[in-house]
Amino acid sequence: MQPHDFWQEVYPPKSFGIQAGYRDFFPATLGDGRQILLPIRPLSDGRHALASLIVNQASFAVEDALATELAAKLAAFEPDVVAGLPTLGLTLTSAVARKLGHSRYVPLGTSRKFWYVDDLSVPLSSITTPDQKKRLYVDPRMLPLLEGRRVALIDDVISSGTSILAGLTLMEACGIEPVAIGAAMLQTERWRQPLANLAPYWPERVVGVFQTPMLARSDDGTWQVV
Repeated sequence: MQPHDFWQEVYPPKSFGIQAGYRDFFPATLGDGRQILLPIRPLSDGRHALASLIVNQASFAVEDALATELAAKLAAFEPDVVAGLPTLGLTLTSAVARKLGHSRYVPLGTSRKFWYVDDLSVPLSSITTPDQKKRLYVDPRMLPLLEGRRVALIDDVISSGTSILAGLTLMEACGIEPVAIGAAMLQTERWRQPLANLAPYWPERVVGVFQTPMLARSDDGTWQVV
């Protein structure tokens, strides 16, 4: 497959086997059994890899499938409003808000507008941009949409937990405790302990459309589930 071919089609159930080893792609399975092909990205150590999802490069059909399933899972928490983490999380959050029947959503951002206040910001980094020093902001004018409401916090992928922890820390600075955390992909289990360190109940409030494992290179050149 060419790089631009990934994330473009939702395949029928069992189109791709969950096999012992993978070469170029990992088939993620949705709740209804349909599958989406994700490229495998080697990590810097050359021995491990992760399945990758870039939701704003996905087809509208894939985006719709992800948003539909995530909205259904978040609906159980009865959120009044959803807040999205930048950058890729905003694409998913907008679609999920529509699926939930909301008229809008609250976007968090990394671009500081002149009316923002430093007290409503926290440091932010991610697994894909570890060397970029950014801050996560909430627009003070959006606070009335969050205060006293049942808030769901959404990102596209939860991997190390760094970004979602920043989001939770920012919500705490606003006096808000989200009722749920949602993502399209839960990448490995590395995020669980950092969230549990913040509070033991946070991992139980996380829902994802699908989970993907850590992969390790085998002697035959394929990637095996660790």
